[in-house]
Order: sequence, then structure tokens, then C-alpha cells
Amino acid sequence: MHPALQGILTIAFGVGGCVGYFYISNIILDHLIFPARGKHIARNIRRANIIRPWLFLLPAMLALGLYLAYPVVETLRLSLTERLPGGGSAFVGLDNYQQMLGEDKFWEALKNNFLWLLVVPAGSTAFGLLAAQLTDRIAWGNVAKSLIFMPMAISFVGAAVIWKLVYDARPPGAEQIGVLNAIYVYFGGSEAQQWLTIPFWNSIFLMIVLIWIQTGFAMVILSAALRGVPEETIEAAIVDGANPFQIFFRIKMPQIMGTIVVVWTTITIVVLKVFDIVFAMTNGQWETQVLANYMFDKLFRANDWGVGSASAMVIMLLVSPILIWNVRNARREMR
Repeated sequence: MHPALQGILTIAFGVGGCVGYFYISNIILDHLIFPARGKHIARNIRRANIIRPWLFLLPAMLALGLYLAYPVVETLRLSLTERLPGGGSAFVGLDNYQQMLGEDKFWEALKNNFLWLLVVPAGSTAFGLLAAQLTDRIAWGNVAKSLIFMPMAISFVGAAVIWKLVYDARPPGAEQIGVLNAIYVYFGGSEAQQWLTIPFWNSIFLMIVLIWIQTGFAMVILSAALRGVPEETIEAAIVDGANPFQIFFRIKMPQIMGTIVVVWTTITIVVLKVFDIVFAMTNGQWETQVLANYMFDKLFRANDWGVGSASAMVIMLLVSPILIWNVRNARREMR
């Protein structure tokens, strides 16, 4: 079947199925379960109206249960079992977690994730805030914003390929096509460097890729927040003799601090799940391992579902407090 026709049929059956479900479920509710007739008509209408919203929520709740709740429960179960040689599994309790905690690669991944947490959210938010402030003050600011936001349209793997070419190194004497090595050799470097094999610094070079991508996201959100700062406060500061730096740091930033925190925490969640960039550029070699790549190695390379699931649970535990805080903060803002 042609992909276009397949897409059209999927949309038609999907939309038609939703309409049919809501139509038929309401008929059953109003005419069979709680019919609007007889001596209990008022009570039936009231009960039907109580149940009706749940009919609309039921498909979403089933989908969330199937694609979110069930995988979490199943991953937890797998993290407490091990695969038997002849097939099947056996309950082993916390043995997988003990094995995981005893591996150097896990601690390397955990250390690198915390390093990413320190650098990437701070760098992306700072550069995004700087870009938002500067682009709002120039005539071609919208063009600049489009260029800065463009990396958000690129997949993480695509961005990794682009930056892998930036860090590329050719043998001595050959022309350097990697931008970083071309600059390094031009300014007197003896020979091209294999940047992605240098411990610690290679992690920084990987972080630059994610900062490059997430700066556009931070800029768009923070630019909208800066536009919402009341002009009266800025004009009053100017009258009092405040310079541009004082206006920015003492007037604007305190008023958009809530937005800055939301941007920071959102990027933090992305960082905790980072996988594609590391997988495509170093595959966790040369001390660049991260938790998501460690989980992938265990599940699909070592075929060890127990330790792989245990590492997935660690990632979920690290992400959950930030998600809960974001949800609570959003509800507080809506009141």
C-alpha cells in the first residue's frame, strides 16, 4: 500500500473510530444504562452527566496505562528477575541492582550524567537568555532567532553527525576537514587532535552539541517572558539612573525567574535521558558513558534484561522528582 494512502486511511479510521466511540457510548449511557425517562429521570440524567466525562477520558487513560504505566511496572518486574538459560525467568530480588552498583561503567555513567546536569542546563539557559535579550534589541532580531532556533528542528542523531564532522581529525599532512582541527593546525598546532578520545574534554565536546540544540528552545521561551516584563518598571529604573546591566540583572531577571527555572528543569529532564548524541559520537567509549547508553548496552548488546531494567529504573527515579516539581509548579501558576 502506498504510504500516502496508508496515512489517509489511518487518519480516517482513527478519527472515525473516535467519533463512533463517543457517539455509541453516549447512546448506551443515555438510552440503556441511565435512560432519560420514567420516574427517575432527574436522577438518571444527573448520574449520566457524572459518568460522561469519564467516557471521554477512558481512551486516553487506557492509552496512558498501556504505554506509560504498564512499561514502568514491567520494567520494575524485569529488574527483579534474571533470564534462565533454557528460557523463562527467575526472581532474584535486588541482585541486579547489586551487580549494577558493582560495575565501574555504571558509576562512570552516573558521574557523567551529573556533569551533564551541571553544564548543559546552565549553558543552554544562559545562552538562550543572552540571545533572547540581544535579538530583541536589533532590527534583524527575528532572522537571528530563526537561525538560533534552527538546530531544534534537527534530530539528535543528525546534530551528532554534524558535530562529529566538526571534530573530525585527518592524518598528519592531510588537509583537515574538521573545523576545530583546521583552526587548531592553522594557529600552530603540531598535528590534528582526536578530540573525542580525550577523557573529560570529550564529554565537554559532547555537551556542546546539546547546548547548541537546546539554546533555541530556551531563547524562545525566555524571549516571550522578557516581552512580558512591564515597561513601567524599566522606565522607572531608567529614571532612577540604572544602567543597562542593572536593568537586566535587577529588574528583568527577578521578574522572569519563574520562567528561567521552568526552562532549566525542562532541559534537565532532557539531559537525564540523553542517549542519541553519545551513542552516535562515541558510543560511551573513552569515559563518555551515560546512563541511557549504559542501559542500551545492557539490554541490547549484553542481552541482560535484569541490569538493563535496573538502570532504567534509576533513570526514572532521577527524572521523577523534577517532573513532580514541574507539575506542582504548573498547577500553582494556574491558580
